[in-house]
Amino acid sequence: MPRRPRLALPNIPQHIIQRGNNRQACFYAEEDYRVYLEWLHEFALKTDCRIHAYVLMTNHVHLLLSAARPESPGALMKALGQKYVQYVNRTYRRSGTLWEGRFRSCITQEDSYLLSCQRYIELNPVRANMVEHPAEYRWSSYRGNAQEEPDPLLTPHAVYLALGQDTASRAAAYRELFRYQIEPGLVDEIRRATNGNYALGSPAFAEQVSAALGRRVTPGKSGRPRRELAPESRELFAEG
Repeated sequence: MPRRPRLALPNIPQHIIQRGNNRQACFYAEEDYRVYLEWLHEFALKTDCRIHAYVLMTNHVHLLLSAARPESPGALMKALGQKYVQYVNRTYRRSGTLWEGRFRSCITQEDSYLLSCQRYIELNPVRANMVEHPAEYRWSSYRGNAQEEPDPLLTPHAVYLALGQDTASRAAAYRELFRYQIEPGLVDEIRRATNGNYALGSPAFAEQVSAALGRRVTPGKSGRPRRELAPESRELFAEG
């Protein structure tokens, strides 16, 4: 049975997960994390992807990004994945695959869903009981988004920029969001959408995405796809 194409629309944020094969480790030493982030920055620039949040866990990676071209995230992950696998195989004298097949992803509605997804990503080390607070974990975007620490990899999304009038006020407002836990139902929703290649957002958002792509974007029975919208209708999605 053919795999469903990934959901992608211009400038609509995507949450991406890339896991190690059989949940095995992808990073073995601090240098591995640094190398991966350097190449992530390099290939994000080459593919015109804007990184809003990230976390590198021992055996998987989370990214939240936007791109003007729907094919750019796939190009980024392919180039980055291949180069990093070559580095790992050479450094640790191993061979074979490192990643668990295709990366998983979902397109994400802006407004509260985008910031919730950023928090979900940056709280991964806390949920994994690796640290008590996200600021204690070195390999994530939390310090850049919440503590004004310079991070050349990050391009803040417009929703994040709207949190305040300057860097300090935005970081303070963002830190305030971490005083509250993400609702378990929303955590499940993020996981379900990402693992299933669905749209993460409100029913109205899902309806818009389904109409633009001419296909189902939420769990349910397969049916006849909707008629694809004209190019001018898609411009609604390119303005966010």
